[in-house]
Amino acid sequence: MVFYFKARPDAGDYTIFMGLDKFENEELIKYGFPEDVWFHVDKMSSAHVYLRLHRGQSFDDISEGVLEDCAQLVKANSIQGNKVNNVDVVYTPWSNLKKTASMDVGQVGFHNSNMVRTIRVEKRVNEIVNRLNKTKVERTPDLRAEREAVNAAERAERKQHLREKKKREEIDRLEKERQSEMRSYKGLMVTDKMTSNKDIASSNKSLQELEDDFM
Repeated sequence: MVFYFKARPDAGDYTIFMGLDKFENEELIKYGFPEDVWFHVDKMSSAHVYLRLHRGQSFDDISEGVLEDCAQLVKANSIQGNKVNNVDVVYTPWSNLKKTASMDVGQVGFHNSNMVRTIRVEKRVNEIVNRLNKTKVERTPDLRAEREAVNAAERAERKQHLREKKKREEIDRLEKERQSEMRSYKGLMVTDKMTSNKDIASSNKSLQELEDDFM
């Protein structure tokens, strides 16, 4: 089971979610989206909380209000962290999570420690936690199917972009050929390079002389 929450409305339409236990945390780690940002209490046991950003956003785009929502939710769902003040919450893009065979279920590391940020939570703010809990929805999603559907949609989008690119390239090629033909035609039709029948008649040259000039 996965729990879904809505971040503060004034920040935009953002979904926050977390797994019921370490086994669902494992699934969330495995089938996350590129837009997901992972949150966890530093050096303490806690829920794995995720924020799903909008497509094209990075974790540098998270507003202070949404960061506070995520950090408060993580703290509230940490047995130890919920009891103490001045708790550090770490967060990083889902793509930076590292899972090795030697790790326990639900355990995770990082590919790049420089991609990990920290936010200090001085104390639990019940107003925030209660507001988030009022939006709480429980679902049992097929995370693998959701991930595969996104992959299929991304593949279809890439193919469509490739078709459009090839079409634009073909149109550009045909236009260049047309422009080249036009320039060649204009070169042949330059007035001072043409000879009219009147010019021939006024030259007083015989047909044989004109033929000799041409040869």
